[in-house]
Parts: sequence; C-alpha cells; structure tokens
Amino acid sequence: MSDGRWRTAGSALVRVIVVWAVSTLTMLALAGILPDFQLQSDSGDSITRIAFTAAWGAGAFGLLSALVWPVLVRALLIVPAFVLGMLVFFLNGSLLLVALRLTPDGRGAANPETAVVVAAVMSAVASATSTALAVRDDNAYRRRLSRLADRRRRRTGTGRGVDTGRGEPPGTVFIQLDGVGHDVLALAAADGLMPTVAHWIGDGSSHRLTPWRTDWSSQTGASQLGILHGSNYDIPAFRWYEKETGDVMVSSRPASALELQRRAIVRTHDGGLLTLDGASRGNLFSGGADQLALVLSMAARRGKGRRSRAGYFAYFSDPANAVRTALSFVAEVVREIVQSTRARLRKDTPRIKRGGLYPFIRAFATVVERDVVVAAVIGDMFAGRTAVYADLVAYDEVAHHSGPHSRDAEKVLARLDRSLALIVKVAEHTPRTYRIVLLSDHGQSPGETFAGVYGLTLKDLVRAGCGLPVPRRAQHTKSASEARDAVRIALHRPVEESAVEHAGPPSDPIVLASGNLGLISFPDIDGRAAREQLDRRHPALLRTLANHPGIGFLLVRSERHGSVVLGRGGAEIPVSELKDGEGPLAPFGPGAAAAVRRTDTFPHVADVMVNSMYDPDTGCVHAFEEQIGSHGGLGGRQSRPFLLWPRSMSDPVASHASAAPDAELVGAEQVHEVLRRWLRECSGPQVPLTPHGEDDAGEADGGTLPAAG
Repeated sequence: MSDGRWRTAGSALVRVIVVWAVSTLTMLALAGILPDFQLQSDSGDSITRIAFTAAWGAGAFGLLSALVWPVLVRALLIVPAFVLGMLVFFLNGSLLLVALRLTPDGRGAANPETAVVVAAVMSAVASATSTALAVRDDNAYRRRLSRLADRRRRRTGTGRGVDTGRGEPPGTVFIQLDGVGHDVLALAAADGLMPTVAHWIGDGSSHRLTPWRTDWSSQTGASQLGILHGSNYDIPAFRWYEKETGDVMVSSRPASALELQRRAIVRTHDGGLLTLDGASRGNLFSGGADQLALVLSMAARRGKGRRSRAGYFAYFSDPANAVRTALSFVAEVVREIVQSTRARLRKDTPRIKRGGLYPFIRAFATVVERDVVVAAVIGDMFAGRTAVYADLVAYDEVAHHSGPHSRDAEKVLARLDRSLALIVKVAEHTPRTYRIVLLSDHGQSPGETFAGVYGLTLKDLVRAGCGLPVPRRAQHTKSASEARDAVRIALHRPVEESAVEHAGPPSDPIVLASGNLGLISFPDIDGRAAREQLDRRHPALLRTLANHPGIGFLLVRSERHGSVVLGRGGAEIPVSELKDGEGPLAPFGPGAAAAVRRTDTFPHVADVMVNSMYDPDTGCVHAFEEQIGSHGGLGGRQSRPFLLWPRSMSDPVASHASAAPDAELVGAEQVHEVLRRWLRECSGPQVPLTPHGEDDAGEADGGTLPAAG
C-alpha cells in the first residue's frame, strides 16, 4: 500500500475513533442526567466498567445507524415523506434499544421514551463531530466526491469522470429566493440581515446586483417556467380556466405543472436550461434535469418520475439530519403561533388569520423544504454537476401572511443567508470551481386584502354586477401557494385538478384570483367573450368593475375596437394604443403597456382580466386572495425581482448589441437566455434534450450531508 493510501486509511481511522469517543462521552453524560437511562448493573459497577459499557453501546449504536438506518429508510419509501420525518425519533430510539441489548451482561437499559431522547442527542452530536472533522480535511471531501461519482456512473452508465484537481470548467449553482424583491434584498444586505449577500455586493464586491421586470403574471409559475424552459407563453396567471376542457389550471398542482412544462418544451423544441448534467431541486418544473428532488411537475408522473421524492429520503437517510430538522420544525410551529398571537394582541394592520394548518405549512417551507433542498445542492456540488437550479420558498410563504417587510419575514431572510453561507463554504472544498448565481422569480407588494377593505370579494362584486345573489357574509378567497401543495404531496394527499371553484350553473361566471390579478370567465360563451356580449347580458358588470375604487383597470375584447383597457370614469383605450404613464395604466410604471399587450395575445386569456388598484405613494395593492403580501399582477415591487451574479460572468444586459445604457431585462424568457449564455461561457455549448428525453428522471444521491442549519 502506498504512503498516500496509508495516510488516507489512518485519517479515516482517527475520525472514527474521535466520533466514537465523543459518542461514548455523550452517552456517559446522558446516563448521569437522565434517571431512566442506566449503563450499570443494579448493584453498581466501577467507573471503568461503566465506561466500557458506554463505549460498547455507542459503538453498537453507531454501527447500527450506519448499516441498518439506510435500509430502514429505503424500506419506507411507501410512507409519506412528511410522516417519515415524524417516525425518525421512534426508529432512532428503537435502534438505541437494540444497541443497549447488545451490551455485555445486559447492563444498558432505558425506557422507550428516554431511548428516543438519548438517540436524538447522540445522532446530532455524532453528525456534528463527523462534519466538523470532514470540513477540516479536504481529502475527505474529495473521497466523498469520488464515491458519489462512482455510484452515479454505476447506476446510470453515463457519469463523467471527476477531476479532483479543480481543473474542470466551473459549474454553476442558481439559487432562487422565491418572492424576494430587488429592493428587499438590497435593504436586507444594507441592514446586516444578510451578511453573505452584503459581502458579495459591498466594496470590492465579487458580484453585481440588478433588477429585472416580470411579465404581467408576476408569479412563480410564469417566471420559473420561462427561466427554466425558455417560454411562459399562454400563462396568464397563477390559475386560469380553459374553456375547451373545463379545467382550472393551477401552477402549483402537479398535473397542471407537468402539462405546462410539456407545452413549453413543444413550443421551444428544447428540454430546458438543465439538460446538460443538471439538477433541479425544489422547483415547480424540471428544467430538463436528469437529477430531480422535490420537483412538483414530476409528482404527477408514474414510475421514474415519482422518484423526485427521493430527495426527502436522501436527506433523512442520516438520522441526525432527520432529528435536527424535526426539532427545528416543532420550534418553527411554536414560533409562528407566538408571532401571530403577538400580532393579534398588538392589533397590527394589515393582518389576516394565520391559524389552522398554516403554522405547519410555514414550518414545512422554512425548515423541511429548506434543509432538504440545501442538502441536495451540496450533494450536487460534491458530485461535480455542471448546473444546479434550486428554489427556496421560505420567504415567499411567510411574507404572504406576515407581510413582505415584517419582522417575521426579515428573520427568514437571515436564516436563508446562513444557508447561502453554508453553500459558499462547501464550494471551497468541491473539486471543481462553482459560480453561485442568486435570483428571484418575483417580488411582493404589501397591502390590505380587497375583502378586508371593501367587505366583499372579487367574486361577490362580479356576482353583484351580474345581478346574481351574493352571500350576506363575505366569503374569503382561499390563499394558495407552492408550499401548501408541496405539503399535500409530501403527505400523499390528493390535489384536486378539476374546476372545483365552479359549482354553480354553466351561466355563472368563474372568478379566479392570482394575488392582485383577477380572471373572470363565462363557461357558456364559446371562445373569448366580447365586451358587447357582456354588455347585452350583464349591462352593469363592466361599469361596476371599472369604477370600483379597489380596481385599477380591466382588459376585455371588443368586437369593434379589438381588445381594450377600461378604467374609471368611462376610460377606454384600445390595447394597440396603450402607452406607459397614460390612462388607466398611469400608476403602474414602465413596461405595463407591453405586458398587457403580450398577455392579450394568449389563447387562454380570461374573458375579463382585472388588475387591482395600485398606490405609487405607499406601494400597496389589494390582493383578491387572503394575502397581505401578494404578487401575480402589476403594481409595485412584485414586478421587480433581482439577479445577482459573479463579476466574472458577462453583463446580462450590456452583452446585447442593441441594449441602451438604461436597458433592463424584461420577462422571464430573457432571463432564461442570460442564464443559458452563462452556462455556455462556463461549460461550453449546452446539449438540448428532446421532449421525450425527460423520461430519464434521475434520483437524488443519498448519503450524509451537512444540514442547512
């Protein structure tokens, strides 16, 4: 054996001995603290004997955790991933009881409840010790890389060799901070909430920050589909009604997401941004990646596509990760209950109800999803993958309910920054250089809900304008989010795909909400309804909507003038004549006219598109959903996400030959072009994937990874 191999073996042996020693000391300490946990016979033993029993028990528990735990997790693939997180404590405690049974003369004993506590503490301490030792040893990371790469090559037969000398072209990691607007990120960095980002954009900065402008539909479905697949054509909102099928498409529902992804691939003839050795983590869409974890569109598929859930099991295969995340989950539930109670006692405004299942949904988004996605990204970097795109939804979920500028949301930003810091630290040890790009899909605009201000929902207002009965008590429009549907999938709960919102007669209008954007469709009118048809059938409807103080403007088709925008006081402007800063679009700023014109060309644009009012002085809008931080339409910071990229990459705008000095990126499709160009600069031409090539959906690599913290 060469000297290098002897040193490697010796280093590994030292780490095992250190972890074993720390685990033994932990077990001795717990035996002294917990009355129902003992490491000696009833008649008492010498200190040496007790130490021997602790060492034996710690060694047996560590061996069982290394050998048996991954098998248990793999055997529980049929169990909902969310439930698996709850089973972690009991499974881990059972392994400890087995380990104690193996101690000589049966000197180790604990009741089941105490065993759960002891196992949780020992797993966390052993994992922390092992990680700390590995971080200090670059060779440990390189050996980890080699094992992952070898496993991947054996499984797929397509993996490339990995250069452990960092001689490869750099890889790229795209981290999407869902819902974080440009101004929110800049302020958080300036105030010290996000020191990692502040370091990137401060004096002598390594990165550059710029805003970009969303399409009219300023939400994850439209933006991420455009970013990952190069087209968000015919995505008028987060949810919309399709008359030819009678279905309501919802961006965060698996079957809808899969269909939208299919349509984009057909339109672009390209599998997506991540087709060359890519990984998609925590996203709505795959981007053409062959490595998937927690990808919503894949949850609607049978067979291999279902393996996108493997990200949960890869993470939970380390019992310490599972214990840490479960404890953080409980802490986050308690934190939300305390924060919502405090807001209610202070009578903060605006405020919405945050009870029911919301504390658990928030904990899933801010803890479980974050930990699993960050761990998967770290695994991708160890494996030397060329391109990784990951979405962290924590801020978006909290800002919807607490407000985009609330203390609750600020604390989430601080924790997200710590996750970024971990990824940056890991990048120092990976065998290839990684360029880390930070971006968002949209921002959020604050404001009281439409129902909260006016005492009725958009649906109630539409029914009143149509002369239909309206409930005496306003019915709140339920808020939906990616996190909510992801929780249902993790629990194996069905997600309804049909037009459940429409329970009345066919002549009744279907009213859907996407933040401060409303869509009204009449299912008994073939094709797109015309203004003249609606005026004959419901003479008061359009006038009622256009003159309501909570509504900014309407978009509707006219038989005489083509599509028109309607506003207060009888304002009516043909779409072809729209100009920024004029008429009903005046408050909405630059780009509004072009965004409306583009959406007007979509086959599935609603019969009536309704955008809420926007106050430029306060930046507030009125969401048609139960959200005090919203996005989905025009108005304020929701349309102003950000792009943060290393200076070594080309400028996203200046590289366009026709770019003006004050030019900016407009629309998610342009962002896709920029990201694809950056991948070409780093790794050479990207190989497009054929539409049917996505059937080769990969599985997330398992193994023990550092937790997101």
